[in-house]
Amino acid sequence: MFERLNAYRIMWVLVFFDLPTETVSDRKVYAKFRKKLLNDGFSMFQFSIYLRHCASSENATVHIKRVKQSLPEKGHVVIMTITDKQFGMIEVFRGKEPAPPADIPQQLELF
Repeated sequence: MFERLNAYRIMWVLVFFDLPTETVSDRKVYAKFRKKLLNDGFSMFQFSIYLRHCASSENATVHIKRVKQSLPEKGHVVIMTITDKQFGMIEVFRGKEPAPPADIPQQLELF
């Protein structure tokens, strides 16, 4: 059965991390982890918070698996998945002013 893309099926994967940066070696590990996120299509939302738009929960699972394969030995990493509908309810402020909503990637749908 064909399931149309909707705000409850489309997912966002958020990766929150706090990695040590005290030594040169720590900073290299931090940079390598961050670069792997960027290469996998994640975008920086805030410092140490990266997000990725996924067309489905199955697609999100693929990217979560990649993040888990890149986990550093030290530090704290959190992976959270939310629906597009939940992401649309996020309120972002710059100072006291509401910030414009994040750009939603275009989704190609083939019939």
